[in-house]
Amino acid sequence: TNQKGNARREREISDQTSRGKTTRRREKEEDQEQREEKMLPTTSRSRSSPSSSRANPMFLQYFRRIVKWQQMDVEYTFWQMLNLCTSPKVVYQHTKYHKQTKNQWARDDPAFIVICSLLLIVATLAYCATYDHSGSHAVVVVVSVFLTHFLITGAVIATCCWFLTNSYLREEAPNSHVVEQRVEWLYTFDVHCNSFFPMFVLLYVVHYFLSPLLITHGFIALLLSNLLFMVGASYYHYLNFLGYDVLPFLERTTFFLYPIGIVIVLSPILILSGFNPSRYFMNMYFSQRL
Repeated sequence: TNQKGNARREREISDQTSRGKTTRRREKEEDQEQREEKMLPTTSRSRSSPSSSRANPMFLQYFRRIVKWQQMDVEYTFWQMLNLCTSPKVVYQHTKYHKQTKNQWARDDPAFIVICSLLLIVATLAYCATYDHSGSHAVVVVVSVFLTHFLITGAVIATCCWFLTNSYLREEAPNSHVVEQRVEWLYTFDVHCNSFFPMFVLLYVVHYFLSPLLITHGFIALLLSNLLFMVGASYYHYLNFLGYDVLPFLERTTFFLYPIGIVIVLSPILILSGFNPSRYFMNMYFSQRL
């Protein structure tokens, strides 16, 4: 009887032990499932974030903010414009911070484009008031300069740079787990706007005050006009280079410095040939022949 009781107790103890192991195993499996359930939404969100960001109507939001002046950071825009003329690398250092905070390289604030456009229109009106005597022709000149010099030319240059950087200048990903990065078209237009503003200061504002001298006949006017255009064009391409050199996934960005060499080579040729760019553009746009 004692032996049967001992055997029964041993079976009960072994059953309790096996039930405890089974319970602990189930608890571990449940804990693991809960962890996986917590991890799965995070993984799906991280995978879907690029597609959702692409699906976002970024352009619609951008254009919608153009008509809302209160939402534009005008003070920061003027700070950028000043530093583009004095310390352009500081501006592109802030572009890195913008990427870290907003997860996009392009600006989400259209204030720079709006203010740059207004300044260009005001400068063109100043030229029209000085050198044009027809109100209707002045309107044509303002629209033509704004579209051809800034908007259409900028869109064409931005599209070419967008295609070039994404097709030929991107670094190859070392493995399939690295997220592929591409240059945004809106960022390439931002780079054009950044490069355009210092050139605008030289070739529209400074040129306006020097134009009585630059449009005269003589070697001094010829030399100064070509030097002014050479510096403006060279600085444009230098800022273009800085805009793409800041992107860590691009290589061989020194390609954007090559046009500076072409400009430097062409300038002496134009001077020796007697070509005055100031007289050429003034005669092209204004009804008063110089």
